[in-house]
Amino acid sequence: LENFSIGLHIDEVLYLGYNLLLALLLALFKTPAAVVLVQSVVASLAIILVYKIAGILFNRNTAVLAGLFYLYIWDITFWSVHVLTDSFFVSLMLLCVYLLIRALEPGQKIVRMFLTATSLYMCFFRPTGVLIMGMLLLYGVSRIDSSRVTGVLRRHWRVLGGFLAAVLCVTGYLYTSGKLDPLICSFQYNAKLVLYNVYAKGWIYDKSTAYDYTFRPDYTIDIYDSLIMSFIVNNWEPVSVIYFRRAVAFLGTWAWETNIRNMGDVLYYGFKLLPLGIFIVGTVAAIRNGKFAQASILWLIILAVFLFCVLLFIDAMYRYRFPAMPFMCIVIAYGAERIISGGRLLAKNG
Repeated sequence: LENFSIGLHIDEVLYLGYNLLLALLLALFKTPAAVVLVQSVVASLAIILVYKIAGILFNRNTAVLAGLFYLYIWDITFWSVHVLTDSFFVSLMLLCVYLLIRALEPGQKIVRMFLTATSLYMCFFRPTGVLIMGMLLLYGVSRIDSSRVTGVLRRHWRVLGGFLAAVLCVTGYLYTSGKLDPLICSFQYNAKLVLYNVYAKGWIYDKSTAYDYTFRPDYTIDIYDSLIMSFIVNNWEPVSVIYFRRAVAFLGTWAWETNIRNMGDVLYYGFKLLPLGIFIVGTVAAIRNGKFAQASILWLIILAVFLFCVLLFIDAMYRYRFPAMPFMCIVIAYGAERIISGGRLLAKNG
């Protein structure tokens, strides 16, 4: 932080929103220690947002449990204070989800304005923001009556069409004039790094482990002169195995520990599987109780992060899984609340 500066490297461009925020905080507070203090405050506000989101989508008991889970799970605590960009991004993402849920209520014009601003900023905060934004749009469209969407398009089709045409014209000019060449080359270079340094080596994580899948890759580029498409298609069988292993790895490193030899191992594995079981209970309960459609934003963001980890890679410290964890906490909290409520009902009737 003491030597912080903003350059034109691809990583700095992709994290433009975060870099601008950091520059603003350093300009306001002068010292890195003050920025870290702000980070701690923002991380604590995330707990409040988790509580509010769970309370709106489900009930107060679920909100309390979700807040406690988010507060005491070590992985969440670690990444909330260890990396500035993760801490700020997750808080911004939770704020966008909260504002979106509120914006769907009638008479929330000011909330919708705040939602638009925060969502656009999230897209420039870090690359994952674009993926999350896509899920927010999908949820918003699914929750809005189709007649309202059609009405908006009919009333404002000139403005929307003009905006789209302007974007296409600007993009076309930048592309044909070569202004985007450095950015395109950077993307291609990073894609090549991922394919040849991660995929080709059969890595599940961002480094070599005992769980990798070794194979002899085919580097032939014969599909539309595309390095990415050619590599994926020509190596589809080993790539499918890698995707499957990453899906298993998403659960945690414990998922590989299948050498069960005694009752202690059974209890350990059962304890590790408990959150997954409660998550499934919460999902089924939400569907049966008619809450899944309203709360589907939780599963959409979890799915987005899951696909990101499977298609690229999961870092060995599970940092890239962190954005999904607040929403996992809410679903698990709802499952736990349903189990507790069911237990109380059985005890009362018994």
